[in-house]
Amino acid sequence: MAVPILLDTDIGSDIDDAVALAYLLRQPQCELLGITTVTGEPQKRAQLADAVCRAFGRDDVPVFSGAARPMLVPPRQPAAPQASILPKWPHRDVFPPDTAVDFLRRTIRARPGEITLLTIGAMTNVALLYALDPQIPSLLKNHVMMAGHYFNRAIGYGPTEWNAAGDPHAAAAVFAAGLPGLTCIGLDVTSRCALPADEFRRRFSAGPLRIVRDMAEIWFQQRPLVTFHDPLAAAVIFDPSLCRYATGRVEVELQSTGLMGYTAFDANAKPAPHRVATEVASERFFEHYFGVVSA
Repeated sequence: MAVPILLDTDIGSDIDDAVALAYLLRQPQCELLGITTVTGEPQKRAQLADAVCRAFGRDDVPVFSGAARPMLVPPRQPAAPQASILPKWPHRDVFPPDTAVDFLRRTIRARPGEITLLTIGAMTNVALLYALDPQIPSLLKNHVMMAGHYFNRAIGYGPTEWNAAGDPHAAAAVFAAGLPGLTCIGLDVTSRCALPADEFRRRFSAGPLRIVRDMAEIWFQQRPLVTFHDPLAAAVIFDPSLCRYATGRVEVELQSTGLMGYTAFDANAKPAPHRVATEVASERFFEHYFGVVSA
């Protein structure tokens, strides 16, 4: 049976958002109900999401522009650098601002208990949604996020993770909403799933995957590999066994300036509303991912 999914993304900065979207568009079990964009230049991010959808022959996927700025802290990614590829790819140009939250609310309320929300960017849109309509968490089937850094912090990324630290107050509000079974795929797990640039180029060289490769060339100007953070979060919706998990509670640091957005996991908390990935079968993940997108 198809899984109805809403995707909230900051596509246009790190390339892994586009890699995740390609997976969802090729995943036969995915009913992609719509895409919302967040962080700096959200309308350009909406154009990119629309361009990827159209490259895959999916001009039917609704795309809405969301919050451009975090709730209280300065923005960490004010621009969408991958938008430079837009002249090469067909896309819709006009996306009215600040329409994402209303779209999410209407869509979730129309299908209570059915929808999985997948968030792979800062959680500003979702926090605003939960504040506007506090019943929304109880109307979701599940919420899966790529956010946080929970266990092995000695992996070269620093103590915080980009999505959680990008809008720490929003992240804190979403974790505090108490959605049972909220699934968190963190940096310490996703960092084990990476491909060097040459291998990535080879894998994304044919058909509609070429738009992802074009976007990746912007990324490769600064970094020599792609870590599949967001695609892993997407994949566990359809194959949860790709990861192992622990249950507990996540708290987000909001007081210390240097650690704003730090995610602390308490495995002994009661109640334990959050499920956090602890391990990943990285080889099996790549087999799963490319088995879907290359089909």
